[in-house]
Amino acid sequence: MTTPATAPVYNRIALIGLGLIASSMYWAIQRSGLAGEVTGYARSQATRDTARRIGLTDRVCDSAAEAVAGADLVVLAVPVGAMASVASEIAPHLAQGATVTDVGSVKRDVINSVGPLLPESVHFIPGHPLAGTEHSGPESGFATLFDNRWCLLVPVEGTDPKATAQLRALWEGLGANVEEMDADHHDLVLAVTSHTPHLIAYTMVGVADDLGRVTDGEVIKYSAAGFRDFTRIAASDPTMWRDVFLTNKDATLEILGRFTEELFALQRAIRTGDGDHLFDYFTRTRAIRRGIIEAGQDTDAPDFGRSVSKEKI
Repeated sequence: MTTPATAPVYNRIALIGLGLIASSMYWAIQRSGLAGEVTGYARSQATRDTARRIGLTDRVCDSAAEAVAGADLVVLAVPVGAMASVASEIAPHLAQGATVTDVGSVKRDVINSVGPLLPESVHFIPGHPLAGTEHSGPESGFATLFDNRWCLLVPVEGTDPKATAQLRALWEGLGANVEEMDADHHDLVLAVTSHTPHLIAYTMVGVADDLGRVTDGEVIKYSAAGFRDFTRIAASDPTMWRDVFLTNKDATLEILGRFTEELFALQRAIRTGDGDHLFDYFTRTRAIRRGIIEAGQDTDAPDFGRSVSKEKI
């Protein structure tokens, strides 16, 4: 568990959007005393009611404008496709010198769509915590979500280094490892590590659903570990992933093209009985898995169920 901070990193943090990431941020902020006050806003009245019931944020507001008033950090935790409209709504109400960041999985589109809408008097530092589960909503968050995970910051040109350092301190206080990255490189890296794998998972589950010779009951009853992990990934928020693919299309299509080439090579090896090619390929990819475990980004425990209760411990 992170040691409590000696002083808040920010006096007031506004969380716009109260799903998995924002709720986890709040519980982690509370754990380490990283803010004097946290306000929150969600577009849905039902979400705001739930947030108030579970004590999510110090003050749940009924408008985004009210939430950001006086905040020295504003976090846009909404789907990428909604960020421009939210930025336009809050822009006139942002405090001078405030920092605006986001938690979206795509960075170039966010910079292009959100940046021009913000006043010059604020610091805009896009960000992306590489952490999550297949669950969503205000009740899905937990304080340890970011522990030993990575958060990538993508400061726009001309950003004050002090503002970036302050945001870095917050994420480190939340338990994350922090690194800065160029927006286009970020989008390519995430197309490899997240976006395309999600698309493949959605596709594989769709194939199982469409295959007439395999009944729904058999798919559920005989699910092996690999397919169970596919279904876990494919259960992710559809709005968020729709926006990711529409806003990071170039990088995703590039990686899908490479994936298709690799798939054709494997098809040929299976068809021709080329066991050496298959063995060498699987040996190389197995080494990548070992690297992920050695980097502390997963364990080698065969816990494919990944129960939420265990994640929240």
